[in-house]
Amino acid sequence: MTETEAAIIAAAEKYRNWGKWGAEDQIGTLNYITSAKIAEACKLARQGKVFSLALPLDQHGPQNGSLRRFNPVHAMLVDGGDWAADARPFANGIGGADDLISMPLQCATHWDALSHIFDHGKMWNGYSSNEVTSSGASRNGIEQATDKLISRGVLLDLARFKGVDALDDGYAIKESDLLGCIEAQGKTSQVGTGDIVLLRTGQLGQARATGWGSYAGGDAPGLSFWTLDWIYRTQIAAVASDTWGVEVRPNEFAGAFQPFHQVALPNMGLTLGEMFVLDTLAADCARDGIYEFLLVANPLPFTGAVGAPANPQAIK
Repeated sequence: MTETEAAIIAAAEKYRNWGKWGAEDQIGTLNYITSAKIAEACKLARQGKVFSLALPLDQHGPQNGSLRRFNPVHAMLVDGGDWAADARPFANGIGGADDLISMPLQCATHWDALSHIFDHGKMWNGYSSNEVTSSGASRNGIEQATDKLISRGVLLDLARFKGVDALDDGYAIKESDLLGCIEAQGKTSQVGTGDIVLLRTGQLGQARATGWGSYAGGDAPGLSFWTLDWIYRTQIAAVASDTWGVEVRPNEFAGAFQPFHQVALPNMGLTLGEMFVLDTLAADCARDGIYEFLLVANPLPFTGAVGAPANPQAIK
């Protein structure tokens, strides 16, 4: 066994939540979001300001073919030309248009399902990876979470805390960074059980301004593997960032691919969100000093999918 594999196995065993919410559980740390938690979060919508945190679903997105992912392709099934060509199936002058979209479900702003990542042939709660087939996931599909991602959201603006437009690619965000950011931002940034934490590195905004380059799958700032301990202790419900993969890239272990994912999703049961658009929200939070809000961020209910797009709404 390599030193890398030993470190990942040790963390998986330390932070494993299998059975914590019963043998049949399929939502993991989203169990921390209770009805009482949601009711309290709703009280944070005081100003009536709404921020969409989603990328546009179009061909100008970040995908470059990495992991076979491409940007959304939009096409029309029926359009105004059909009317002009006298293809009019309905009477009395009524017409219309219909369209479709073809896209990988994780090509833009999205949540990873707990069936997305396996650890030594197991996914969340000890279910076998064999339960994800060519027909989709019979366990831990994203549809299990389609009414679960509503809670108190907290923005940790790491880029602004560090005094930069964007953290450097390869910067590993440590627990001390998270705690320092919380202290600097003040009491509305305190993180606790059932919160959904949004991490702004600035990378997405920078890429949209200067060109996508290797944003999808390339080097990036992100969470250090060792922040798993803080996340586990704090009982966060979910974590999302403005990067392609939440964790730092290049990864911190030689010969590993997304080791944070390997522990967080199948072992801890932590739902992860990626490519969240956070710059406008961050600017508003900096202006009024309020970094907490009602977050309504449910994924689309694709049955058996291992991830799905979302249009998260931060409401202040």
